Amino acid sequence: MAGPGTGTASPHFTDIAPKSQFSYCTKNDYTGRKYLIATMAGGVTVLDSDNDGHMDLFFTNGSKLPELQKVDTSFYNCLLRNRGDGTFEDVTSRAGLQGAGIGYSFGAAAGDYDNDGYPDLFVTNAGRDTLYHNNGDGTFTDVTKNSGLDTKPANTVSLAAVWFDYDNDGLLDLAVSEYTIWTPETDVRCMGPGNTGEVYCHPKNYPSVPNRLYHNLGHGKFADVTERSGFAKLLGKGMGIVAADFNRDGLMDIFVANDTERNFLYFNRGNGTFDEVGLLYGVAYNEEGATVSGMGADAKDYDNDGWPDVFYNDLNSQTFALFHNDLGNTFRYASVPSGIERLSRNFSGWSCGFIDYDNDGWKDLYSANGDVDYIGNNSKQHDTMWRNLDGHRFEDVSARLGADFLPLGYHKGSAFVDLNNDGAMDLVVTALNEPPRILINSGNGNHWMLLDLVGHKSNRDAIGAQVKLVTASGRALYNHVSTSAGFMGSSDRRVHFGLGAEKAVRAIEIRWPSGAKQTIANPRTDRILKIEEP
Repeated sequence: MAGPGTGTASPHFTDIAPKSQFSYCTKNDYTGRKYLIATMAGGVTVLDSDNDGHMDLFFTNGSKLPELQKVDTSFYNCLLRNRGDGTFEDVTSRAGLQGAGIGYSFGAAAGDYDNDGYPDLFVTNAGRDTLYHNNGDGTFTDVTKNSGLDTKPANTVSLAAVWFDYDNDGLLDLAVSEYTIWTPETDVRCMGPGNTGEVYCHPKNYPSVPNRLYHNLGHGKFADVTERSGFAKLLGKGMGIVAADFNRDGLMDIFVANDTERNFLYFNRGNGTFDEVGLLYGVAYNEEGATVSGMGADAKDYDNDGWPDVFYNDLNSQTFALFHNDLGNTFRYASVPSGIERLSRNFSGWSCGFIDYDNDGWKDLYSANGDVDYIGNNSKQHDTMWRNLDGHRFEDVSARLGADFLPLGYHKGSAFVDLNNDGAMDLVVTALNEPPRILINSGNGNHWMLLDLVGHKSNRDAIGAQVKLVTASGRALYNHVSTSAGFMGSSDRRVHFGLGAEKAVRAIEIRWPSGAKQTIANPRTDRILKIEEP
C-alpha cells in the first residue's frame, strides 16, 4: 500500500551551515602528490553529546602529508553543538576532540559503550584509533590506552566502525572496517596511460587485511576477538560496514562492502563466532559475478516485508548494488528491476543510505557522489536521491530537492538525522576541501513518528532492537535501531517512520536485544516518543 501523504509539494533541502560560525573544512592536503588515503576524508557522526534533545555533529579531518600530523587548527576534527535554533556552536576545543595527536582521521562511530547515558566516540585513523569517553560535562577524555582497542598493527588504515551488541549481554561491542597496511613511506606511485601524469593506484597495489572485532568486557575494557570470532580468516579492503539481523534470529550480523574484492557477510552464530556467508547468500559479487569498488553501505527494509535488505554504492559504470533479502535465506540482486542500475550508471558514490525523506513510509536511497581522481570539474558530481515508489521501483528526484542539494563536488561522508525534531529527516554531507552542508528538510505535511528507545537489560542505546509499526489502516512498516549507515560515519540513533497521510497508529511492536517483547497501543503521531525497555 502506498502512502501518498497530505503534502502536495516535494520536500526540498536548505543548507543552514552558513548561519553558524565554524572553521571546519574537510582537508585531505592534496597538493598534486596522490597519496592513497587522500581520497578518503570527511566522516560525519551524529550524537546528542550533551543530552539536551538536540542532535550534535562530529566531523573527522585529514592531516598534513606525508607527516600524518594535524599541524594546525585547519586539520582539527570538529564537534558542532546544536543550539536548537538552527545554528551550531563549535565546541571542539572545550570538548577536547581536536585530535591533534592522532594524525589522519577517517571515520567515527558514536555509542554509549558504558551505559552511563552519554554517547562516546570511536575515531578511526591511519595509525592509532582513538576511543573518547564522554564525561557528561561537555568534555571527552582519550581513554584508548589500556582499553584494549589499541591492538591493531600501527600501520593499518581503519576507515569505519560500528557499535553493536553481538552477544546481547547489554554492552556494545565494536567492529572496525580495515582497509590496508599503509604508511607514507610505503605509498605506491602510479602513472596514467602513456605516463601522462600521476594517478591514484589501483587497490591491488596494497595488501588486504582482516576486519577487527572487539568484545566489550565492561568497566571500559575490550578484548580483541578478531581471531576467536573468525574475522581474521578473511582478508579484504573494508569500506562501508553495517549491522543488522539479516535472518531475524535475534543476533546482529555484519555486512562489509569491500573495495575491488568480494563483499563479506558475517552471520552471527551466537557463540562468539561468525560465519562468512557472502558468497552463499549472494552478496559477495554483483550480478555478473564481478568485484567492484564497494564504498558506502546500508541495511534497511526498503519494501516493508520485515527483512532488512542491503545497498552499497561504487564507482561509475559499476552499478550501485541493491540486494533484496528473501526471507533470510538468500539475497536477490535487485538493481536492474528496481531501476538502480540505470539511475546509478554515471555516478561514483561514497557515503549512502536509506532515508524516508518524504515521510511516505517507503525508504528512499541517497548517495553522496564524486569521482576518485582530480581531473577538473568533470569529475565533480552532485548527490542523488532516488525516491522509492512502491517498494519495488525508484525514480531520480534529485532535481526537485533544491539548489542546495545539487552542488558539484567530491562528496564523501554523510549522515541522516532530524536536527530540528520536526519529523522530516535532514542530511549532513561533507566534500573534500569544502565546509560541510547541513541540509534541513522542508517536509511536505506527511505524518511521522520518531522513536527514542532506551534499553535497560539491553544496551542503553537499544542498538539491535527491531520495530514493527502498524498504522490504523493495517499498513505494516519496519525498521531497527542502528547508527551504521554509509561510509565513515554514523547517523541518528532514533528510529524514524514516515506515515504518509495516515494520522493514527494502531500499535508499535518492539523486540529488544534482550529478547523482551513490548507493544505500545494507539500512540499519538507526529511526535518523538521515548520508549523504555520494561
